[in-house]
Amino acid sequence: MKAFNKLAIIGLGHIGSSIAHAARRGDLAGAIAGYDKSEDVRKRARAIGFATVVYDNVAEAVGGADLVILCTPVGAYKAVAAEVSPHLAQGAILSDVGSVKVAAIRDIAPSVPPGVVFVPAHPLAGTEYSGPESGFASLFDKRWAILTPSDGTDPQSVARMMAFWQGLGASVDVMNARHHDLVLAMTSHLPHLIAYNIVGTARDLEDVRQGEVIKYSASGFRDFTRIAASDPTMWRDIFLNNKDAVLEVLGRFNEDLAVLQRAVRNGDGQMLFDFFTRNRAIRKAIIEQGQDTAEPNFGRNKKP
Repeated sequence: MKAFNKLAIIGLGHIGSSIAHAARRGDLAGAIAGYDKSEDVRKRARAIGFATVVYDNVAEAVGGADLVILCTPVGAYKAVAAEVSPHLAQGAILSDVGSVKVAAIRDIAPSVPPGVVFVPAHPLAGTEYSGPESGFASLFDKRWAILTPSDGTDPQSVARMMAFWQGLGASVDVMNARHHDLVLAMTSHLPHLIAYNIVGTARDLEDVRQGEVIKYSASGFRDFTRIAASDPTMWRDIFLNNKDAVLEVLGRFNEDLAVLQRAVRNGDGQMLFDFFTRNRAIRKAIIEQGQDTAEPNFGRNKKP
């Protein structure tokens, strides 16, 4: 049996299209329905063919689906949930892929009708690319997907969503939404904020021409520019909706940065060496956990 008879994906960008590709690969749904508010995106998605049908209205896309996944920017959740709600089938599971779970629950849960179970989710996967052409089936392989169901959520529905994400190739964990947001503020949101800021600083330096910054970019700066190439709408919504957690980790980061600033100013080489030695072990741990490989990248595109 298929995991779901009809999967409806609302939002056909990078994550939504990748879910469709991976669900087709894993034979997880009898039919895959797609919808996007952009007519151009719908046209491009039809040409690619990762969905069984791409509909021109959300009612047809959602109608009869036993799993509906919202793959829109977090800032659109409230409006999209209200639009989807009247068309959800009894017994359906409603989920999402947003990077901020407290806000997702705040904006989606009030629109969930009786007889529908809301299981928030967040796949920790993605690239700097966007649009329906950027999706691919292996995006979630050996990555984590985190579920953040509220207390009292139907355990069978949670188990079905765990099995679904495992079928897409991911490992699955379950945690409290507020804890999730704090963890992601450190592991994802703050690094993106830093990347955007570093690229902006390089751009604004008056004594270095922009052409030289680009021409002589070392691998460290190139990595920051890759992160800073991510979807501006998505990241604007993430920072506005995870403000408290981001400010908490940003405050800690600024304190640690001030310590390094003093060490550089004072010529404290031993402090810098000890700090670098202690923290380089994080990279080894990430590789050992299977979250990256030790091979150098040098700008190669890892997308299949």
